[in-house]
Amino acid sequence: MNIRTFVGSIALLVCITLLPTEAKLKEGDCEVCIKMLTEFDKKISDDTRKSQDKIESEFKKFCKGVKNKENRFCYYVGGTADAATSTLGEISRPLQNHLPAEKICEKLKKKDSQICELKYEKQIDLDKVDLKKLRVKELKKILNDWDEECKGCLEKTDFIKRIEELKPKHQRNEL
Repeated sequence: MNIRTFVGSIALLVCITLLPTEAKLKEGDCEVCIKMLTEFDKKISDDTRKSQDKIESEFKKFCKGVKNKENRFCYYVGGTADAATSTLGEISRPLQNHLPAEKICEKLKKKDSQICELKYEKQIDLDKVDLKKLRVKELKKILNDWDEECKGCLEKTDFIKRIEELKPKHQRNEL
């Protein structure tokens, strides 16, 4: 073996060993996962934390009251009744050992990357935005986030009028 081949082999070996083997989370990655697991971690008792089955059962109960991105997260990890697969063991074991949500989500990302692709949509500041410039889809989303309906709304102006009616009720709650 000549010296060039030897040096090339060593350089390749060094590069391979220095490459990161774990998929570290970047800023903004897994925001739904981290938020959900952090909230759930705060809600479970020490008694529940002693058993994986109890943690999984509590997580399924926790998932019943969520919607939108949170519900999609629960579906991906098996926390909903209609979930095709279940990776709840990947959540319950680390929670049992008090592992932080970021580390749990990092491990979940390796199993199913779509878990970390869930991101929250930017919140609309109703004080600063001109409702007339929003799309009807965005107006409907505002009402949906408030758990409100707009029965009989056919045109954009109907949705704007309904949001303006409900704005004082819901902005007071958000403060």
